[in-house]
Amino acid sequence: MNKNIHKFLFLFFFAIINCFNLHSQSAYHHISDKNLYMFLDELAGIHIIDITSGIKPFTRVKIAEYLQEANKNREELSNSQKSRLDFWLKEFALETGQLKTSKGQIYQKDSILSVHLLTPEIAYKDSLFTALMRPVYGYRNFSGGNKDFWVTYGGAEVISYIDKNWAVYASLRDNYQPGQRLAQPKYFTQEQGGNYKGLTGGGAGGEFSEMRVGVTYTWNWGSFGFIKDHIQWGDNQNGSNIFSGRTPSFPMIKLYANPAPWLEFNYYHGWLVSQAIDSARSYFPPDARSRTVQRTKYIAANMFTFKPFKRLHFSIGNSIVYGDMDVQPAYLIPFAFYKSIVHSTHWRISFQNNAMYINISSRQIKHLHLYATYFIDEFSIKRVSDPDRYNFTGFKGGFSINDWPLPNVYLGGEYTFSNPITFLHDEPTTTFESNLYNLGHYLTDNAEEYYGTLRWHPIRTLKLAVFCVYARKGNYYEYIRGQRNPRVDELPVLEDIIWEKKNLGFEAVYYPLPNLRIFASYTMSEINAYDIDDKTGQEYLDMFTPEYLHGRTNILEIGFGMGF
Repeated sequence: MNKNIHKFLFLFFFAIINCFNLHSQSAYHHISDKNLYMFLDELAGIHIIDITSGIKPFTRVKIAEYLQEANKNREELSNSQKSRLDFWLKEFALETGQLKTSKGQIYQKDSILSVHLLTPEIAYKDSLFTALMRPVYGYRNFSGGNKDFWVTYGGAEVISYIDKNWAVYASLRDNYQPGQRLAQPKYFTQEQGGNYKGLTGGGAGGEFSEMRVGVTYTWNWGSFGFIKDHIQWGDNQNGSNIFSGRTPSFPMIKLYANPAPWLEFNYYHGWLVSQAIDSARSYFPPDARSRTVQRTKYIAANMFTFKPFKRLHFSIGNSIVYGDMDVQPAYLIPFAFYKSIVHSTHWRISFQNNAMYINISSRQIKHLHLYATYFIDEFSIKRVSDPDRYNFTGFKGGFSINDWPLPNVYLGGEYTFSNPITFLHDEPTTTFESNLYNLGHYLTDNAEEYYGTLRWHPIRTLKLAVFCVYARKGNYYEYIRGQRNPRVDELPVLEDIIWEKKNLGFEAVYYPLPNLRIFASYTMSEINAYDIDDKTGQEYLDMFTPEYLHGRTNILEIGFGMGF
């Protein structure tokens, strides 16, 4: 796409957002703050607030609104919920129009400047500009596995609001994992993915830098922004099967609209990282350093959320991954059904990969949340009536019960299943991936998982939990277009199990101060792999599992963290 078209698109979007009556701001709160999002789920479960939990992250202003709404109904909360509510209100004080006050405050100038030592942060507020600046740091120690090791992350974050409409936020952190890499593109873990480089000075682990940043403009029924962040779509308790958010963050333009109480709309167009070399544009001189150029890769995705009844949310959307071309203007149309556009824009070529998805969430019965997600990678009516063939689809269904029959207790469970070839594609610039990490469920295709958890909040901000996981992966397939005997839609489903996991774990998390958490967990784990097809069990273990989790282990993890 030439520069004139880029300029036109920018001016077009800028003109649109200036046509509305504007207010509020949209700085996104990261999806890794699971304890906060769990608390919002609890409040929604007891009918204090109504949230669209299948689309994350939320903005910090929206979270503050939910907390203020809960504060107006304090009499309906338990003592533990009141304590946690007060804690989170301090964390989001700036978004409620106040400067945070605490015992760790060392300086305050009127209602303009506030400086805190515990935990460190500087907050500023005047009639035009509001900002929060603070360090980000965390430490985790793992012992009891095949290898004892520790990992850290460190950096800083800034959250700022300008006037009533603009928000600018940034988070920069370096992740240092000297003994073990917690995430790799094919690892079946919930760890955040990163584009690793080797350790400075050598070693078995790795390190990577993660920069999340965004600038957004908000009006009274929506927002538009340029951001580089993580997106998670699909209700879940142990990993979404639409967009999981596990990939390294990638840049995108993002649109949110809430034009009616019964309708929400989300859209983004992202610039993915293919890690596929464009040999025609790369240079490999014999006596000098080579210069490689990656092939282009993009994604456009939308989700319509309808609310026909209070606390019943029905969401439907679609996406397209495309590459080896300039940005396609048709995919910048937020409300389109992209599969239909493909028939004209990509006629008789295959530089695209479509998907559709449905998410249903019901909290109509107080204390009970029921949800289901259906991911459709490829679908044909002919396959439905043929018992020997299947569509490339994935399913997740789950429930949770909180504060009934016992207060401060949460019980949840879910089941996930994906047919073979789901999430896969046959070209590097159209795979459902970025930086080689799958955008969807962490187990990818031909897999299933059972998950259960029981949480208890006995006092203040303390969480105690027990969880169990059983997951297994069937034959490792590749998408080979035109394959016969069998065809790709006839490959056996979970016939030979190549990888299996059984986990029983206990976890404790406590927040002694705003933005500071300490945690500990003990997990009894057994992860095995088996000699199937042309690979040994050890090869599958090395492919799918970090070394410290191989076989039967008892992992003790302790640590602390500031920031997300």
